[in-house]
Parts: sequence; C-alpha cells; structure tokens
Amino acid sequence: MSISRRSFCLLATATVLTGLGLSTPAFAENLKVAIVLPGVKTDKSFNQAGYEGVEHAAKELGLEFAYSEKVAQPDQPEALADYARRGYSVVIGHGGEFQDSVAKVASRFPDTKFVVVNGTEPGGNVAIMSFDFPALGYVMGYVAGKVSETGKGGYIGAQKLKFYVDLGNGYTKGFKAARPDGEVLTAWTNDWDDVAKGKEAALNEISQGADVIFPSMDNAVVGSLQGVKEKGKKAIGIYYDAISDWPDTVVQSAIFDMRGALLTTLTEAKEGRLEGKAYIYGLETPKATRIGTYHASVPAAVQDEAAAIIEKIKAGEIDVH
Repeated sequence: MSISRRSFCLLATATVLTGLGLSTPAFAENLKVAIVLPGVKTDKSFNQAGYEGVEHAAKELGLEFAYSEKVAQPDQPEALADYARRGYSVVIGHGGEFQDSVAKVASRFPDTKFVVVNGTEPGGNVAIMSFDFPALGYVMGYVAGKVSETGKGGYIGAQKLKFYVDLGNGYTKGFKAARPDGEVLTAWTNDWDDVAKGKEAALNEISQGADVIFPSMDNAVVGSLQGVKEKGKKAIGIYYDAISDWPDTVVQSAIFDMRGALLTTLTEAKEGRLEGKAYIYGLETPKATRIGTYHASVPAAVQDEAAAIIEKIKAGEIDVH
C-alpha cells in the first residue's frame, strides 16, 4: 500500500432506505455510518469485504452510509475526522493500521463512535471489531498440512499487525498438528496491494518447497494466487469462498465474513449499545467466522477431521493461541 501521496477519493454514497418495516429507536433515526478503506473496494479481499459489509448492514438496518477508498496512511486521520465533522455517528477505520489514526482523532469527537476493524486498543468512544484469527488459521493449517505433498506450507502477510501475525501463527500450529515434521515458511511483503509483490512472495516460497500457500493481504492476494496457479500448487483463500474464482487452486478458505460481523456490530450501534470494547467473532458465530468449500482433492476423512477440530476449538479443547 503506497503512502507516498494523497490518494483518498471521497465517494459519499447516500443510501437512506425506507419502507423496510424496521422499528427504529428515536436515537437512531438518522444513524449515519462511514467506512474508510486503505485499498480499493473491488479487490476481492479485505477492502471489498468491508465495503460490502457496510453496504449490507445499511440495507438491512436502514442506515445512511458513505465510504472513502484507497486512503493512504498519512491521510487517514483527516479522512476519519472529516466524517466526524460532517455528523456521521459511526466512523470505521478498516484495518489495524487505523489504530493510531483513530487514537489521534477520537478524543476530538466524543459524540462519534469509532470502530477499528482488526484493532487492538478499545476504550472510550473507540470499539474494535475483529475475528478469532488463530482459530480459523489453525483449521486452515491443519487442512493444508494434510494435503501437502512436500510437508512445507507457506504464509504471506503484508504488515506485521497483531491479527495477521496471529493468523500466521495459527496456520503454522495447525499445519504442524497435521504434519509434526512439517514446516511453514513465512514472508512479509510490506505492501497490501502490489500484485507483483504478492506473486513474487508466493513464487519464492514455492521455490523453497512450499506447496500450499496462504496469502493474507488485500489486492496482493491475487498475485499470490496467480503464482500458485501457474506452478500447479494449492492455496488457502481468505475473506470469502475463494474457490469460486480459483476452482483449480484453492483447497479451502478462511471466511472472515464482514457482512455478518458488521451487521451485528452496527445493530449494536443502531440500538444505542455500541461500547468502547472489543467485539471478537469466532467459530461459535458462523455468520461471521467459518470455513468455505473444499476442493474435490481433499479427502473426506480430512474434512471430517477438520470438522471435529472446529468443534474442539469451540469447546476450548484445543489451544490455538
């Protein structure tokens, strides 16, 4: 993700919906929600999931919403503050990299609720909304370890933000649970959107023997998957059921469903209950956190084992952290 120039494009979209038959409390009649995205809303990854999550919640709850896309990190505070000044009740920074920017702005707008997706420091008028990354990472790692022919997996991230480190650690732990003698290679590209860098990272891990790659960036995920496909290897999808776009490449997907998570979180806001705390969605909330569709090459026995692991994680019988 480039931070060298101002690139945020304000694309306010008013979607005030009526006639939905919803009972709206007086305090929420004019609830306005804005989301600030670090990348583009068509990346088929994190940014698109966030945009569509707010769009879905707006339709379901009758909210007015707006968004800004491709907001570079130096421009984040001003983008967030601009929405607060304009009377948006909830302003969402979409990504852990927004934590510092929200901290700079939130105290100036005490009547605005801020939400940091994948944030780490809630409090006051700042909530964080995230997922149990290690849990789903563990399940993906287990599946990858079972289908790997080389005994080596690969994980690719952009920045070493807490939740993406946790996701990679969970993936590694699950991989080794399936293959005690296995190994997971990890790479950090320092770029969320550069497709070429994503592809280069995947090809580098493949050259070292990894044959199941799990990329966790934004638009750069496409590059990683392109590299995996070209080399005839396998991959883990993220945020949505990626086998729909990569039917020959993706063996399973870690679905962190922004629609389900943001709908639940914004329902709290609409009903006046959103607090400055952490809202974490795990495997016990399948509308927000779940696995996707298996590739036909994944044996039924492995699928059954993964299902049993999910139940054990939910019951607290497996330590994934």
